[in-house]
Amino acid sequence: MRRYSLRDDQWEQIKDLLPGREGYVGSTAADNLLFVEAMLYRYRVGIPWRDLPARFGDWKNVHRRLRRWCQSDVIERIFRYLAADHDNEYMMIDSTIVRADQAIGRLPGGLTTKIHAICDALGNPVELGITPGQDADLAQVEPLLENIDPDAFRADRAYDADRLIQRGVIPSKRNRTTRRKTVFSLYRERNLIERFFNKLKQFRAIATRYDKLESTFLEAVQFASIIILLN
Repeated sequence: MRRYSLRDDQWEQIKDLLPGREGYVGSTAADNLLFVEAMLYRYRVGIPWRDLPARFGDWKNVHRRLRRWCQSDVIERIFRYLAADHDNEYMMIDSTIVRADQAIGRLPGGLTTKIHAICDALGNPVELGITPGQDADLAQVEPLLENIDPDAFRADRAYDADRLIQRGVIPSKRNRTTRRKTVFSLYRERNLIERFFNKLKQFRAIATRYDKLESTFLEAVQFASIIILLN
């Protein structure tokens, strides 16, 4: 059951960041832990909300509460709180494709969504974003960098742009007139962001996008990242 529940030490890290806690004015959440574990179960297993086990209560109430938390940015605030303690020596940027029921973007393989991430030197997520699957990786760099300023980058050739290459280890695109040498001993450190994506896709409702609304799916990615950060 540990895959579907939080350890006591994990719960201690986030319980005071949630609405409805003791002394919180204007909210009367009955059991935040049960609700968080309902979300964890749903995203880990990858089921429709209506198939949520009865021990978590009425699935409609759980889903309604999730939408309230999304609209008030509760999950995003927790993610940013945990991600703020990051290693700024260098960061890695990349994206990964997931299949989707309703994803706005269509590639030859079907409907897809692209998850964009920046991870720190320890492989922990710092910034996240989602776009339709066909969107270019490079176009998402500025939105992801709005809140951070890493000292250096590790990225693949999809991010080969003049504004980035002075700050990182990025292989040249094949159409570059002048090719740069790449220090592959440093470039290989990108495996850390690939490991993050691997952990993220262990949540089945992330590996295949179940949520129709873009805002809800982004919150799902942030929630899964919170669990990864808590570990």
